Amino acid sequence: MSEPLDRSTIWPYHDGELGDFSYQRFGSPTVAAAEAALGELDGGTALLFPSGAGATTALVLSLLEPGDTIALARGGYYGTGTTFAALSSWGLRVVEFDQTGPPPEDVQLVWVEAPSNPYLTMPDLEAAAAHPAPVVVDATVATPVHLRPLEHGANFVLHSATKYLAGHDDALLGAVVCGEDAAAEELRTFRSRTGIVAAPDPAWLLLRGLKTLELRVRRQSETAAFIAERLRAHPAVETVRYPGLGGLLSFDVADAETARKVETSTQKIVNASSLGGVTSLIESRRRWEGDRVPPGLLRLSAGLEDADTLWADLEQALG
Repeated sequence: MSEPLDRSTIWPYHDGELGDFSYQRFGSPTVAAAEAALGELDGGTALLFPSGAGATTALVLSLLEPGDTIALARGGYYGTGTTFAALSSWGLRVVEFDQTGPPPEDVQLVWVEAPSNPYLTMPDLEAAAAHPAPVVVDATVATPVHLRPLEHGANFVLHSATKYLAGHDDALLGAVVCGEDAAAEELRTFRSRTGIVAAPDPAWLLLRGLKTLELRVRRQSETAAFIAERLRAHPAVETVRYPGLGGLLSFDVADAETARKVETSTQKIVNASSLGGVTSLIESRRRWEGDRVPPGLLRLSAGLEDADTLWADLEQALG
């Protein structure tokens, strides 16, 4: 049964008093329903934003002041660092660290990724939680199926809900799940004042995606593990990165030219930039990330296609 999709931007007062909803920038029924569903999965209070970058921006600006420093996991999603760099003129500072160990001391926010994209390292959540600063865990790749960071001492969970949560490459959304009600209310107020709000249509698609989330993620994880095992035995593959959970992996071939040949030679696996959808995707990350990744690094997001069919496609591309 589908949830109702309410696109209205206004709702009438009741005898001159505001009801649960009055104006879409402050909240709407479809968005609220999607937030409740995600919050239940992650064990906190969820708030939706127009994209993962929008969620990142809103959270950082609501928490920090000019001159504050973020400890950012090295080798994580390049777009997070790009967003922080865009905010540097407002006095935001960033220091990168190895998230498999403890964060540096003199920072006001700790930002880790579970697992990191595209290096697939897992953070030391115990060490992060022991830090006095608030801790944000980007759990886009793990999803609540594999990890609920609030249970491990994190203060906030961030998702690019465009990826696994919505799951069909047709909804642009971000989400922050807060461990404390007071923090959620502060972020909600900041969101309504700045207008960094999610629309009802992608929220409705998120509700659809959450209904099949566990089934999809379990299948994608099994396929990714299957492909990672075979890649490790392939003579054209130099390095395979897979943390043992989730549907994302990366691997290195000899050089950039070889990577380009592989990504343009697959027939079932689509050469495109994203992850977490029902369709398998592959791409060289060098085009986006430059020298921060090896020239031959390829990222593969396993979809829901037959695993043997995907491996046959990848094997012929590697050949």
